[in-house]
Amino acid sequence: MAMQEKWQWQEPGTAWKGVGIYHITLTVPSREPLLGTLVIPQNDPTQAHVTRTTLGEAVVEELYVMCKHYPAIRILQFCLMPDHLHAIIHVTRVMDTNIRNVIRGYWQGVKRHGRAHTLSISPELNSGTANNGSGKTDKDAGTTDKEAATEGFYPFPVFTERPFIRPLSRRGQLDTMMRYVHMNPQRLATKRLKPGFFRVQRGIEIGGRSYAGVGNATLLMAERFETVHVRRAMVQKAEQGDDAPLRDYMNGCVLAARKGAVMVSPFISPQEKQVMEVLLREELPFVLLTDNGFREYYKPTDALFDACATGRVLILSPWEYDAGKRHISREDCVALNTMAEEITKI
Repeated sequence: MAMQEKWQWQEPGTAWKGVGIYHITLTVPSREPLLGTLVIPQNDPTQAHVTRTTLGEAVVEELYVMCKHYPAIRILQFCLMPDHLHAIIHVTRVMDTNIRNVIRGYWQGVKRHGRAHTLSISPELNSGTANNGSGKTDKDAGTTDKEAATEGFYPFPVFTERPFIRPLSRRGQLDTMMRYVHMNPQRLATKRLKPGFFRVQRGIEIGGRSYAGVGNATLLMAERFETVHVRRAMVQKAEQGDDAPLRDYMNGCVLAARKGAVMVSPFISPQEKQVMEVLLREELPFVLLTDNGFREYYKPTDALFDACATGRVLILSPWEYDAGKRHISREDCVALNTMAEEITKI
């Protein structure tokens, strides 16, 4: 039985303190590679790894210090990248404090390492007498820590003050996240070796609409497109025992792709997702429409990432990225299916 199926999520009075598994991400604000260097032997992404800097080693060591302070915590997996840290943490029993405070304490510990690292390369900062380039020292000019950091004197705090903390509470999430964390160096290496397929492209004009996209935009030059849109009536018939219309339609989508059509869809329903799984497995090209835009450092996950790296997919969205968006609305579904139809007519 998977570990995440054994624990009760947020028992009364123990929210964020009880037994649970969390995915933690801390990011260097400037995205500078302060923590390590990505190494890609023979330009082979599968061999990619990160060589840690002294500061990176200290950041990892602080994870073990955290576990000593909080014996209820186990680190299931972590991955230090040049500009961020992923960790999967298992809280094995109810704690007196909550996971947010634990990670806040870790952040403070790392901040001390950041300051020590900076002072080791710029000792003059210890006395507040660093020359600010105008002939005056920071002390003389009244420069604050924040202002000095802006001027480039030192990089601490190492991580952003608000780490990403995500509870993993659904079946299968743990295995998926463990793989995601493990594959981070390989994915970054692939992006660097094939930047064109992972760069967010803005202003892709299709049928009078403007999209942002990630992936192979040349798929829009295909000679033939077809949509994947499973209708409610097909599903209802299948639920009533007549699954032939649904089965024939789904099979027809795959056959069309095998004959050279680029399939276009938001792939929302379970049946549409099954078609997409076949397209991925058989390495057939398709255009995926999504209900949210792309953050600056967006990268597709799992099989979509591999398809993107080989130019077999284009992911499009007509909307800006919304960090607070969690669920797709019916209006979004209707709009995306309409856009899919428009794309097939270009």
